Parts: sequence; structure tokens; C-alpha cells
Amino acid sequence: MNEADRPTEHGTSSVTWLGHSTTLIRTGGQHLLTDPILRRRVAHLQRRRDIRPAAQPPQIDVVLLSHLHLDHADLPTLRRLGDSAPLIVPQGAADWLRRRGLPHAEEIAIGETRLIGNTRVRAVSAMHSGHRIPFGPTTETIGFVIEGSHTIYFAGDTDLFDDMATLGAEIDLGLIPVWGWGRTLGTGHLDPERAARAVGLIQPRLAVPIHWGTFHPYGTGLRDRRFLTEPARQFADFARALAPDVHIHIAEPGDEIRLD
Repeated sequence: MNEADRPTEHGTSSVTWLGHSTTLIRTGGQHLLTDPILRRRVAHLQRRRDIRPAAQPPQIDVVLLSHLHLDHADLPTLRRLGDSAPLIVPQGAADWLRRRGLPHAEEIAIGETRLIGNTRVRAVSAMHSGHRIPFGPTTETIGFVIEGSHTIYFAGDTDLFDDMATLGAEIDLGLIPVWGWGRTLGTGHLDPERAARAVGLIQPRLAVPIHWGTFHPYGTGLRDRRFLTEPARQFADFARALAPDVHIHIAEPGDEIRLD
């Protein structure tokens, strides 16, 4: 990107982690909300802790959806946010969302960009299943590189892939999934070690683990809560060896991370 194409800078940026893959990103004067789930219950999953009222998102400028899985594209939450803010979604997802009362869904292909005010949003690859179970469509799965006052990579949900090393120079913050919502992980996910290897490829200045410790199936996590608490610490331990130049910050849902 040359200087003429670079979005106007607005000083500081911040990210509030609202649990799982929901983050409120403030950068370049814009408010961007990723994979929003703001409910206590989703299908067979329940939230471990309520979102603090002060952390609830204000009016937002755009919603970014990485894929259509239930724990990333929650229709009641999307409807609750209203129809004024556009949704940027993977290819194959817009028509399905429009038929469900979300008329402002706009598709983006990997490699394409959208300008939201002073902030540029670029869709990048992810390695993950894009099928909406049980009878929904199969779409692309994507992550986003967000360029405003700082450059922020939101991975969505993905496994490790070599092209993580080519996402772009000087990523200030990587929002990296390190687990899921159960005791085990299926294919197409990062566990703590693979997430640390991903950070070693991406080399952001700061990495924050997401997609852990938020939701769990009913009846689990009552006695043995290690799968809700350990993944982020294990990720930080692995990252010290595999990405020693990257600072790791473990947040709790509702925490705000500021970039100056």
C-alpha cells in the first residue's frame, strides 16, 4: 500500500474482547464488531460469564462475519443490532442472511478490500469448514486485516496455514483463536501450540488469545473447568518459545486493550 492509499490515521485504537470471537474494534474513528454473540445461550451452549454492561457495544459502523457457524453468526444477535450497520460477510453468505431479515449483508472475496470511513478492511484466507449445520449453505471462511490507526488481524476461526506469514507487514495486534467451546477440538481449529506457531508466522507486535473460555455445552465445566481456563495460559507458554518477540496479553471478556 502506498501512502496515497493509506487510510487517514486517528491516533489510538482499542479492542474490547466480549468473549469467544466477538470483539469490538475501535480504530481510524470507526467501530467494527466481529462475529457477534451477545446472548447468554446459543443452541446447546451457555455463556460462562455475562458481559459487563459497560462493555456492551455502542452504535457500530460495520459487522464483520468470518463464517456462518452458529457460534460466529448468531441470528438473534445480528437482528438485535438492527439493520442500519452493514454486514461484511464471506462469499456465499449474503443471500442466506438477507432471507433471514438482514438486508445489508455484503459479500467480500479473499483479497478484496472495503473502506469503512477512514478504515480499510481486507478479507484474508482461513482454513476452516464453512458449512452452516444442519441445512444451511457452505460458504468461504475468512479472516480480516483491519487498517486504521493501527493494523489489526482478526483470524476468525482457522487452522494453521503457511500464508499466515504473508498477511502483511507490521501487524500491531493479532486476535488469535486458541481453543473452542468443548473439551476437544475438531479439525480446522488452532489449539494452544498451533496458535503459538501461527503467531510465529504472523509476527504481530501484540497477540491476544480469543475463542476460548466463553461458551460450554450444558452440563460441562461444572467440576472440571480446565478446558475453560487453561488454553490461554498454555498458548502464552508455547508462544514464549515459538514466538519470543511477540508480546502476549491474556484478556478476560469485557477487557479493553489499548494501542497507542
